Amino acid sequence: MTDEGFRHPRLAALYDPLDPDRGDLDAYLCMAEEFGARQVLDIGCGTGVFALLLADRGIEVAGVDPAGASLDVARAKPAAGRVRWIHGDATDLPPMRVDLATMTANVAQAIVDPEVWAGTLRGAHAALRPGGRLVFETRDPARRAWEGWTREASWGVTEVEGVGAVETWFDLIEVSPPLVTFRGTYVFGADGAVLTSESTLRFRERDEVERDLADHGFVLEDVRDAPDRPGRELVFVARRP
Repeated sequence: MTDEGFRHPRLAALYDPLDPDRGDLDAYLCMAEEFGARQVLDIGCGTGVFALLLADRGIEVAGVDPAGASLDVARAKPAAGRVRWIHGDATDLPPMRVDLATMTANVAQAIVDPEVWAGTLRGAHAALRPGGRLVFETRDPARRAWEGWTREASWGVTEVEGVGAVETWFDLIEVSPPLVTFRGTYVFGADGAVLTSESTLRFRERDEVERDLADHGFVLEDVRDAPDRPGRELVFVARRP
């Protein structure tokens, strides 16, 4: 099930203002250029930030996401008509042939169910042309990122244009490896509304991901470091033979 943070219209509209620095996407843009990708499938495209960056570079993009509210935000952006937006997930894609499929940010970790994860890998494989690549990131479990997901470490107030002040923080709910559950709280200063979104992420070990890729027909080409989070993330580059 999609988290409230992505499917509730009021929270989906906050995604970009609360995370305005998307320097994490630079590495993916560079890889699209490195691999000469002209058609890209953005799995878990959310509010469309990465898809639109690709489209700005003349790349043909399909963005798929199960959260309708996030897609509504994406479709309302300037030049959104350049992207093919698909409401759904990678387990049931329309026919396509792309050079590159991506899962940026927390997308791969947010797919916690093993069957859905397997279906996502099958869907990406089917969408890629021979020689095409799947690229995605996942946090290194050994770095225990969840230890910073506390109210003390995450509390803040952001002034959002057209919305007003929004107070936010995270609370760690449960750590049961490989699953970690946390809750985001959002307090709207304008009317006092309090909304929450509970999320569960799966922290996969490197060897688990490598096995999954091999089991679904991929050849692992590289495991890279995330330039913006050195030592904390694993970026997998896998090829469809």
